[in-house]
Amino acid sequence: MILMPGPVLFIQTRIGKGGKEFRLLKFRTMLVKPKTSEGSFDAGDQSRITALGKILRKTKLDEIPQLINVLRGDMSLVGPRPEVRKWTEVYPEQWTIVHKVLPGITDNASIEFRNEEELLAESSNPEETYKNVILPRKLYIYIKYVNHHSFGGDLMIIIRTIQSVILK
Repeated sequence: MILMPGPVLFIQTRIGKGGKEFRLLKFRTMLVKPKTSEGSFDAGDQSRITALGKILRKTKLDEIPQLINVLRGDMSLVGPRPEVRKWTEVYPEQWTIVHKVLPGITDNASIEFRNEEELLAESSNPEETYKNVILPRKLYIYIKYVNHHSFGGDLMIIIRTIQSVILK
């Protein structure tokens, strides 16, 4: 890819409905890191993000390939964000509830944690901050969605997502 040598897509195994694994697609926004393990945690480390990657992330255009995941039936437009297995093994009872629905490209937690990378960059221990602060809040929001989602509610989430991208 121009300005970013390597593959155009970032492909990562995530956990979806019913605990089923699928391959999530995104435009790659970082320099390739050899021998990266599934679920490795570079949160808050922005040193590998390319100039083009910053734009793609800020505008959420890096998420566009997930429309293929939607067409494949692995994801929905709206729903809890899919996670890597490592993080679904934390708080397994809550994830069992979350995995009753298809994961989505956007949701209320995505809007609330629009600046998640910045929060983690400010943390002295990003992995612990994610595990003990961010993930429990996301799971609360995800479970609330699972228990109360509706077509009208999904439309509102889409509108709020667009607003958050435009206004940020």
